[in-house]
Amino acid sequence: MLMAVLNQDRTTVNSQDESFFKALGARIANARKAQNITQQQLADRLGIAQQTYAQYEVGRSRIPASMLPQLADDLSMTLDELMGQNERLRGKPGPIPKLQKQIERISQLPKTKQRFVMEMLDTVIAQAGH
Repeated sequence: MLMAVLNQDRTTVNSQDESFFKALGARIANARKAQNITQQQLADRLGIAQQTYAQYEVGRSRIPASMLPQLADDLSMTLDELMGQNERLRGKPGPIPKLQKQIERISQLPKTKQRFVMEMLDTVIAQAGH
């Protein structure tokens, strides 16, 4: 279904796909903001107008499938994360382990705070190894 959605000729979003593209846009916006990147900066990296990028972020226009790998890379995400696949865990059903929830919360922090948390973890892990 995803490929059918992304390969349609129209660039505007119909009501059937609206929730998917709004959720995708929200993930993109959150990742962009977490890295302190402006819409203009990301649009420049993608080679598109800021207004076009803004339409993607609010889910009003479809993001071309060919742009997704570069967008994921620019936002330091995997394609699965960009597409929301990490939200639908494959494997055992049940509650998300506490560590995974914490990692997801850390990933929403600004980059400087993420680096601080990683440095703390590296220190604790190094000390535990002795």
